[in-house]
Amino acid sequence: MSGTASEEKQDRKTAPDPEREADGKADRRTRVTVLVALAANLVIAVAKAVGGLISGSPALLSEAAHSVADSMNEVFLLAALRRSRRPADRRHPFGYGKERFFWSLLAAVGIFVMGGCFSFFQGVEALRTGGQEKLGGYVAGLIVLAVALLAEGGSLLRALHQVRGQGGLATGLRDPALRTVVAEDGTAVLGVTLAMTGMVLHMVTGRVVWEACASLAIGALLVLVAYRLGREARDQLIGEAADPEASGRIRSLLRAQPEIDSVEALFTMKTGLDSTLVAARIDLVPGLDSERVEEVAVRIKRSIARTVPEAGQIFLDVTDRPAREAAESPAATGERGGA
Repeated sequence: MSGTASEEKQDRKTAPDPEREADGKADRRTRVTVLVALAANLVIAVAKAVGGLISGSPALLSEAAHSVADSMNEVFLLAALRRSRRPADRRHPFGYGKERFFWSLLAAVGIFVMGGCFSFFQGVEALRTGGQEKLGGYVAGLIVLAVALLAEGGSLLRALHQVRGQGGLATGLRDPALRTVVAEDGTAVLGVTLAMTGMVLHMVTGRVVWEACASLAIGALLVLVAYRLGREARDQLIGEAADPEASGRIRSLLRAQPEIDSVEALFTMKTGLDSTLVAARIDLVPGLDSERVEEVAVRIKRSIARTVPEAGQIFLDVTDRPAREAAESPAATGERGGA
């Protein structure tokens, strides 16, 4: 340690890592969930587009754009799952875990641009030009939406089942790929319901304003979802701290070490879905020689790795305090045991 940043021990690299194996299985389950959602959205997008063109329904065309956006986003999520697991290299010594957050951000942008903006456009155009009711086409459109509702609902149930299997909402939705699929499928179910409602009211009243309002509502819903997903991805890309509970465990462990006089600072940053960088600035008790300092550093880092398995990189920095301050430290004055 000797006053400089010290990297985490190497012995964990050669031993089997149960945590990493479990994460790999979770990734495979997430990949299947994304593929199911992609297949459903591709089929539904074609059906909605054909139905929308036949009926001239702005709400159905908005839903077609929604499904196209979701399909492209699932391609982004598949790229995120593949690329984020690449091992660290010279150019990226902390690994590629943040690729997951980057592709999730692109997915949020896709929802906003392709889904939200197009839906707003369809709604405004319907209000501006009016609409022609084609009863036969609308019946076909409603059938398409009913099938879409079943498909989207099935995909959503699959995603929610995986979330529950990975520890519930608090734990399962940590994965931005799975979180995006749940958000997309949930939004799709609500969007289809809005489109069906608008089309039925248009057919009953003969007023296109109902469908226009449905398109605007779908657009507002997509913009809101895109904003929430984009904000979360942005925070993670910028450098989000570890969970307060994990940081608290690390700080408590450091303070409990008899060789540490005080913890001057503790910094954490998520470098991936299941990896966290930990950097601590500590002041040691007086009188430790260099060999003892190294021994203490190795032991503390191993303790942190056992206590917080996601701590993939651990750095300890020893501060140098003036002799007068050291003489007045709790360990030197006998206010704390274990010196």
